[in-house]
Amino acid sequence: MDPKANLADELAIKRTKRHFRPAHYLLKIQSYSLLCDTGVEKYDSSVFEAKGHKWRLSIYPKGNEKMNGSGHISIYLAIVDTEKYTLGWEIYVSFKLFLFDQIQDKFLTIQDFDGVVRRFHDIKTEWGFHKFLDLKSFEDFSQGYLVNDCCVFGAELFVHERNAKREFLTMIREPLNRTMTWKIENFLSLDKVTYYSRIFQVGDVKWKLLVYPKGIYNGEIKAISLYLFCCDCVLPEQKFFAEFKIRIKDQINMKNHVEKTGKHWFTTSSNEWGFPHFMPLKDLQDACKGLLMNDALIVEGEIIVVSNVK
Repeated sequence: MDPKANLADELAIKRTKRHFRPAHYLLKIQSYSLLCDTGVEKYDSSVFEAKGHKWRLSIYPKGNEKMNGSGHISIYLAIVDTEKYTLGWEIYVSFKLFLFDQIQDKFLTIQDFDGVVRRFHDIKTEWGFHKFLDLKSFEDFSQGYLVNDCCVFGAELFVHERNAKREFLTMIREPLNRTMTWKIENFLSLDKVTYYSRIFQVGDVKWKLLVYPKGIYNGEIKAISLYLFCCDCVLPEQKFFAEFKIRIKDQINMKNHVEKTGKHWFTTSSNEWGFPHFMPLKDLQDACKGLLMNDALIVEGEIIVVSNVK
């Protein structure tokens, strides 16, 4: 036997002792020597249920020779009744196997040293320990594992459910259909405090443009206010990021647009963001600038970067 391989096996196993019994299964074997005398290579326990799945213990009284377990007891946890599972099934499990010390009234607890989570699947249906315990220690009466030709094994396991909520955040630059154009007619006659555009969908998120014709302070500052409004911030946990531009179009020269850039995480408590003093009303109404033509204003919103959460 390769001494290095033997050392590696030992380092991979953590052995401790505890008083409280295994949570899921106990196997008591009377007349253990007679079981060995039958020449059985492996004994499979009855099926037990734990954590929504069915399992059994497989014990090699003289060791699993194929896995270099000679001179030891080999023991494995196997999942059974897997025919009902869908194709490609896999179950992630942390487990401990036990042997009862009948003298100290404690359970020898064997587990992977580094807390490895084992993946059971249709190709690999059992995991365990080739060198659970050397036969010399097991058969030594003073160790308490084999008393009056009787021994007790056990199992305890924790299934790591794969039902955790997943979130995928993607930041998208220059998304498709990113420009929102809103022509506001009869601008000088608007008498409400706020007006909303129709809904624009950019990616998976719905937006509106929002205007305060006389400013957010209703004429006190004499400036038009423009905002981007997120329609999809309905639930407290929902949030959407946008880097955006809002512009008022130059309808004469088509080049001297007035625009500002902002960025914001939109939430239920902060679902609009923009510019309370976008520009003075007197500049907006200056005919030479071409921003207000025939009492019509063209406002554009452009999403530069948007978040996408799935």
